[in-house]
Amino acid sequence: MARRAAGAVVPHGDDFSFVSPLVKYVLFFFNMLFWMISMVMVAVGVYARLLKHAEAAMACLAVDPAILLIVVGVLMFLITFCGCIGSLRENICLLQTFSICLTVVFLLQLAAGVLGFVFSDKARGKVSEIINGAIVHYRDDLDLQNLIDFGQKEFSCCGGVSYKDWSQNMYFNCTADNPSRERCSVPFSCCLQAADEAVINTMCGQGMQAMNYLEASEFIYTNGCIDKLVNWIHSNLFLLGGIALGLAIPQLVGILLSQILVNQIKDQIKLQLYNQQHRADPWY
Repeated sequence: MARRAAGAVVPHGDDFSFVSPLVKYVLFFFNMLFWMISMVMVAVGVYARLLKHAEAAMACLAVDPAILLIVVGVLMFLITFCGCIGSLRENICLLQTFSICLTVVFLLQLAAGVLGFVFSDKARGKVSEIINGAIVHYRDDLDLQNLIDFGQKEFSCCGGVSYKDWSQNMYFNCTADNPSRERCSVPFSCCLQAADEAVINTMCGQGMQAMNYLEASEFIYTNGCIDKLVNWIHSNLFLLGGIALGLAIPQLVGILLSQILVNQIKDQIKLQLYNQQHRADPWY
């Protein structure tokens, strides 16, 4: 800092601050918003988890939407807590933690997108594995059951590769020694429904696995959900790109604001140290 003559106005005095209130409070309210969203996510996840039976919860832990919601909510809570308190208290350590965590999350999302595109065949195999696992536990988890039914109705599909994949489920298994009343059946969400049908026939998939494709196609969707999902992704690349951009922009804004605030706090600390060291100087 340049020396000034005695009596001259010093622009960087004790009342001056490099920390911009605009940057500070925009970052604070930005994190506060996502902090509240994270608490809602955790609350909804815990509530959904408590509604389930313990044995059903343990049966399909890997594909449990409630667990996924809780994990994402907790991580989001911790990250935004660092950003919220760090910006309010002007704490460099918390702000750096917030910035690093956001950067790691952003890079992981970017890497997942690139790897999913490059290794699309392996990604397809992983999706197929998840869908088959979901089919096996269809009757074990009500949330999973509703999710599968929604997906099959939304995409007009049945099973993973074909409707015969439902034979992997112990209740729909088509072997002769299966005592289930749903033997050789498929869920009602596989059925073709008329537009004027007021009451859903939940037994419409009875015995459909015993039919060939042509016979079954008159009553149910015979195409698998994997191909339907891949076709939907190819048809909605701009939508998916917009969603990815919508997720990336808040993260990049958070990283940028936190780094700006960190640099401003460091400059303020240097100013305070300079003022303390030169307070006794006659030109100060």
